[in-house]
Amino acid sequence: MSRQQQESQGVVLTGYHSNAELLPKIGPLAPVSCPPAQVHEPAMPRTGHYTFQQNQNTHLADESGPSATEGGTKTSTTDPPSLLNPSAASSPWSQPSFSPKPGSSPRHSPSPKSRPRPRTPCLRSNSQDSLDELEMDDYWKEVENITSSGGGSGRGDAGGEGEVPEEEQQKIPEEGEQEEAWLTEAGLARLFDDSLAADQDQEEDSAVFLSTLTRSQAAAVERRVTTLQQTLLRRRNRQHVPDVRDIFRPPEKHEQPIELKAESENGQKDITSADACLSAETETELNVEVAFSEQALTYRDNHQRAKVTASPNSPDDKLPNFKLLRDKTGQTRIGDLSPLDMKKVRRLVLVESTALFDTAGIDLKADKPVKVKTKESGLFGVPLATLLEQDHRRAPGTKVPLILQRLINHIEEEGLDTEGLLRIPGAATRVKLLCQEFETSFYDGTFPWQQLKQHDAASLLKLFIRELPLPLLTVEYLNAFFAVNKLPTKKQQLQALNLLILLLPETNRDTLKALVEFFHRVIDHQDKNKMTLNNVSVVMAPNIFMFKGFRSKVTEQQEFSMATSTAHIVRLLIRYQNLLWTIPKFIMTQVRQQNMESHRKQYKERAVRKLLKKMTTDKPSEKAVPEESSQGFIRVQAPQFSKVSMAVQLTGELQAADVLTRFLSQDSSVAVEQEELCLYEIGGNIKERCLDGETYMKDLFELNPTAEWVIRAVHR
Repeated sequence: MSRQQQESQGVVLTGYHSNAELLPKIGPLAPVSCPPAQVHEPAMPRTGHYTFQQNQNTHLADESGPSATEGGTKTSTTDPPSLLNPSAASSPWSQPSFSPKPGSSPRHSPSPKSRPRPRTPCLRSNSQDSLDELEMDDYWKEVENITSSGGGSGRGDAGGEGEVPEEEQQKIPEEGEQEEAWLTEAGLARLFDDSLAADQDQEEDSAVFLSTLTRSQAAAVERRVTTLQQTLLRRRNRQHVPDVRDIFRPPEKHEQPIELKAESENGQKDITSADACLSAETETELNVEVAFSEQALTYRDNHQRAKVTASPNSPDDKLPNFKLLRDKTGQTRIGDLSPLDMKKVRRLVLVESTALFDTAGIDLKADKPVKVKTKESGLFGVPLATLLEQDHRRAPGTKVPLILQRLINHIEEEGLDTEGLLRIPGAATRVKLLCQEFETSFYDGTFPWQQLKQHDAASLLKLFIRELPLPLLTVEYLNAFFAVNKLPTKKQQLQALNLLILLLPETNRDTLKALVEFFHRVIDHQDKNKMTLNNVSVVMAPNIFMFKGFRSKVTEQQEFSMATSTAHIVRLLIRYQNLLWTIPKFIMTQVRQQNMESHRKQYKERAVRKLLKKMTTDKPSEKAVPEESSQGFIRVQAPQFSKVSMAVQLTGELQAADVLTRFLSQDSSVAVEQEELCLYEIGGNIKERCLDGETYMKDLFELNPTAEWVIRAVHR
């Protein structure tokens, strides 16, 4: 970036001050991938800072306010323009806007072979909800620890057991290939594959699915169908030389973008409801009744003339205290639905997440899963699916790898008050030896846990995450997680993360949840361990995002531009975990609509058959509202227990938790706690759903009057 462009941003880089020349020269550490242990002297941390001068002609607004220093120098509060620009390229790593003085680097001594690295500007703040420069120094110290230990597969690292797993060369997708993959994943392959047109079930399924989409969701589908159709047409006519009159032919009046047609047909109701709901909510409330993409469209339309003066997605300002708007029909968490309904949820979430990014002009290009040669057994460097297969032989039903569970339990049993927990690395020599010992004695139950120190256990936990052959956030959606920072508001970032977590495979999602819950418990002891939300985030960000072979695939400048953005993502995951692992109500509404439409079609098919028509005439309908329900009562079934059923009167204040309490009071033979029971909503417009304890039964009954209500024991 030229000096004139820098000045237009309101900041001029004046220099970088490093203590690199004051440090003794020391050798690198050996890789941590369970090779033979070697003793090395630990590396000393290298620190430094940039100074920026505020341009007097530019006035930038900032929520936290700039911190003035002597001489008129201020800490920069602006992010790189690529993070501000919603129409930036789809690459997850945007180029930074500031460059250090030639020959200096925050992490390397001056070298003619090393390119100068810019330092991501950070605002110093007293708030624990904002990232400051000292905390970002912890990020680079962690990166140095990863690189020196061999865990990050850094540039120029030696091979051996810790080398990057051999993988197939990733091919550049052909034109239209990504649109085909997206439509296929959404279950809409028949929109471009003529061979599926004869499949009546597939056609009806697609028709039902499309009938429930919102305006923005339909536009996202149509945009990809149109792009693919144009690509296929170009392939067929590749040899045809176009006429110049066809190229410059003025558009006909009837030729309007397909998105506009969808807007006129499907959008009017959505816009009205979105505006009404958005006007009623406050800044920190999350509206989950209106599609996130519809809310983003309303935001974009209202702010299209406003100029952004400070980065709204900067991790340097305080995180709002978001909360969900109250839903009387109950909150639905991941795991509450049947697999059939979760399949519908995933299709809808894929379309909705794409539509949300579309509103900000971000075109996500999902990468194909890479085939890697991995270990077929063991603990470190083993795929999550393989680990869980091993664990299921010993503990059926396990959702999180046993090695990760045991490490977390050990750290918590030893106490979370250890200062610098997760930040201070364990001794490299001991960690290598422990890694080898785990591989041979963990499943045998002979590992000496009493000898495992806290910092060594934390280092092993981080090593386990880094050594996964494929990233925890998956190859397919890693770009989308990076792109979250490009969305214009923190509310949209949170909404996007909610959708992306729903898209993750179940094993990855459960493992990530176990980690962020553990991080939250560490932060709860910050008075003793000195690990705040920001400390944990900047330390864990490189471990989560710098998977095996990562550093060999990105440039140094890309790595720098990722620093604060990845720490910000981890911050959001930890801070809002109770909101992120839920299914938005508008998605649930669409699932119910699909189920109702499917029931309607099935009923029509039965009605046209004479025998089935006679059966429905002679026998009461299975979906008829029970007589008890019409009188203000519901019948609650409990087939697993001695009290098979009970009648419950519906009142305006009756909640699902009250039903469970009443059941336990009437059946003294039940030997389980109320937390181990769940009231299920089964049938009607849902397959199966475990109800939140705060669900108001009368409101839910009005939404699904033909459902059955069943109490079961559940293992959470």
